[in-house]
Amino acid sequence: MSKRLFDITVAGGLLLLTLPLLVAAMLAIYCEDRHWPVFSQPRAGQGGRYFRVHKLRTMFYGADRFAVDVTPSDDQRITKVGAILRRTKLDELLQLWNVLLGDMSLVGPRPQVEREVQRYTEAERGLLAVRPGITDFSSIVFMDLSDVIEGSPDPNLAYSQLIRPWKSRLGLFYAAHATLPVDVALIILTPVSFVWRQAALRGVAWLLTRLHAPAELIEVSLRQKPLVPTPPPGSDAIVTSRD
Repeated sequence: MSKRLFDITVAGGLLLLTLPLLVAAMLAIYCEDRHWPVFSQPRAGQGGRYFRVHKLRTMFYGADRFAVDVTPSDDQRITKVGAILRRTKLDELLQLWNVLLGDMSLVGPRPQVEREVQRYTEAERGLLAVRPGITDFSSIVFMDLSDVIEGSPDPNLAYSQLIRPWKSRLGLFYAAHATLPVDVALIILTPVSFVWRQAALRGVAWLLTRLHAPAELIEVSLRQKPLVPTPPPGSDAIVTSRD
C-alpha cells in the first residue's frame, strides 16, 4: 500500500469515528465565547507551498494577532475548554481533513508558520522535502513542549534554543528514513504516549536505534536529561534572538 493510500484510508476512518467527539468539542468551544470554533492558519507544506491548517480553537478569538508562535501551558490566551483540548490533543483532530485534502500526511514533520520557516537554516529547509504530518518522532518526544517553555520570559526564544534544534534534527531524520512501517510504528506510539509516556519514549528510542540514528538523537529521545540550549542543524551558533 502506498503512503498516500494509507493516509486516506486511516484519516477517513478516524474522521468518521471521531465525528461525534468533534461536533461536541466544537459546540463546547462555541458555547464558551460564541465565536467560530475552528482555527485556521497558513503553514508551510511540502516544497514550501503554503496551505491552511485546521485545528479546534483553544484560545480566545483573535489571539493569533499576537506574534507568539509557541504556546506555554500557562499562556493566558488559552480558554477553559481549550485547556482540556490541548491537554488531550483533541484540537489536532481536524488536521485529518488536511490529510484527506493532501496538504498533510498522518506522519511527517510538523508544519510551521511562515515566521518560523524564514528562520530555517539551509539544512532545516530539508524539512520541506516531505509532506508535513500530524505526528512524528518529535511530536512524541516533545509532547510536553508547553511545559518545557512554561514560565519562560520569551517562549519563542526558549523554543528556538531548547526544542527547535532537536525537533528539526528528528524531522530531518524522518524525512531521510520515511517508510510505511516507520509511519505505522509512530502512529501506534502516539496514543501510547498519552497513557504511558516512558514506554512511548523507549519505543521511539528503539525505533531510532533500529534505523541507525546518531547516538545524540537516541539520547535526547529518552528525555532523561534536562534540555540545554543547542544550535539548530546547519549552524554552529545557539539562537540568541528571534529578530
